[in-house]
Amino acid sequence: MASSTLIIRQLGIQDYQEIWHKMQDFTDTRTEETPDEIWLVQHPSVFTQGSAGKPEHLLNPTQIPVVHTDRGGQITYHGIGQQVMYVLIDIKRHKTNGHELNVRQLVTALEQCVVKTLADYNIESYPKPDAPGVYVDKKKICSLGLKIRKGRSFHGLALNINMDLTPFRNINPCGYAGLEMCQVADFISQDEATCEKIAPKLVHYFTSILGYNEQQIINK
Repeated sequence: MASSTLIIRQLGIQDYQEIWHKMQDFTDTRTEETPDEIWLVQHPSVFTQGSAGKPEHLLNPTQIPVVHTDRGGQITYHGIGQQVMYVLIDIKRHKTNGHELNVRQLVTALEQCVVKTLADYNIESYPKPDAPGVYVDKKKICSLGLKIRKGRSFHGLALNINMDLTPFRNINPCGYAGLEMCQVADFISQDEATCEKIAPKLVHYFTSILGYNEQQIINK
């Protein structure tokens, strides 16, 4: 059986480094009884460089800070209007259909929760087997990056909803030269393209895929 309880924290707008260090602390101090958590957050403008990131993927230095972080992947950008969903899951403990969760299945669950959410808005999207994330018409709409420490995950996904995409032009997003980015607001009305409306759908599909049956929502 899957772990039954999941805590969902709605954190609003928070500094990237502060939340990153809180994720590290949570992961390092959790026990076998600690419930899994999802953190929903938006970050003020910041470039984040993955643990194997190459500096040449930052094409043009800007006033936007660059944070070298411990997730997988290359460089990406976070800003207001992008929904970030961090997944803090004990994958050794979690079972779906009687089988232990593995990292590939967790990545697939993240990708599919985005695909299903976008389908609700008649946006046809898809993952790529060789380039984690979710794409629409060859443009990237959602980035993924995870860290697994002692069988426990942190970091997660970043879905572009209604934001300024301009800073992406200063990088090779996720290490891919010339990769164009898009966002939900390119396809639906501004009124519908909000983090507040879309985040619950992401959570619903993600938790359904992984079989959580109890959820507690915390606004902090």
